[in-house]
Amino acid sequence: MAYAMKGAETAGRAMAQDGLARGRRRSSWLLLSPAVGMLALWAFVPLAMTLYYSFQRYNLLYPERRGFVGLLNYQLMVTDPSFWTAIVNTLLLVLGVLATTLVLGTVFALLLNQNFRGRGVARLMVIAPFFVLPPVAALIWKNLLFDPLNGLIGWLCTLMGLQPVAWFTVHPMLSLVIIVAWEWTPFATLILLTALQSLDSEQLEAARMDGAKPMSRIIYIVLPHLARPMAITVMMESIFLLSIFAEILTTTAGGPGDATTTLTYLIYIRALLDFDVGGGSAAGVLAIILANIVAFFLMRAVARNIEE
Repeated sequence: MAYAMKGAETAGRAMAQDGLARGRRRSSWLLLSPAVGMLALWAFVPLAMTLYYSFQRYNLLYPERRGFVGLLNYQLMVTDPSFWTAIVNTLLLVLGVLATTLVLGTVFALLLNQNFRGRGVARLMVIAPFFVLPPVAALIWKNLLFDPLNGLIGWLCTLMGLQPVAWFTVHPMLSLVIIVAWEWTPFATLILLTALQSLDSEQLEAARMDGAKPMSRIIYIVLPHLARPMAITVMMESIFLLSIFAEILTTTAGGPGDATTTLTYLIYIRALLDFDVGGGSAAGVLAIILANIVAFFLMRAVARNIEE
């Protein structure tokens, strides 16, 4: 009888604890539901509106000419040569910036990982460009550095007897790559420098005592250690670089011609300059699809790298 009463008491306590846990979960959900609802509205409402208008004929210059057109906006977009030019320009910009930031980020991380006087100031100077707003950075490079008449680079060329170059006319895409890479190199440097802090110094010291040259230590010890941080850097930078806009608007406005018109800037032209909301929405949906394809392969590559 005593055992039965004890068992019933234990079961009652378990039921009470289970009910209490359920109540806490319900309370937590009630507390989180406003934030979750706001995030859902923030994410899905614009996406739903973009999908809706991508199937509509809707030009702000002719608001009365509206109606469902099916896949016509997508057909017009994929058959437009400027669309494929924008994709190529987007890939050139992203790949150029990624290559530059990885190389410079690795070099800066290796240098800043050494002990020298003024290392704190040097780290601050290297990281500082990351906190400059994109339009401000673009204006600095456009007016103070790349300007053939008043820019620093043009002045240096004149001192050396060389002809100053109109960078945004002669080398527009290279100019954009330099500007964006200047902004994002600190990001790569921070990640790679943090990764270097976890590198076993005894391993490097043992390699040095065995006669390994500095370049050999970098190639066979340091770079393999940085493989995972590099993969994460590539993934995170790619997501943001696909949406580069302010630097293009401030410097080249997509020109000369369409030499620097990326997919993001093409959407801006279609939706806000041509007032073609339907075409701009179709381009936006295609950009989302492209970004998700890139993110999918990058995530797989990073996951494979981490598992190894």
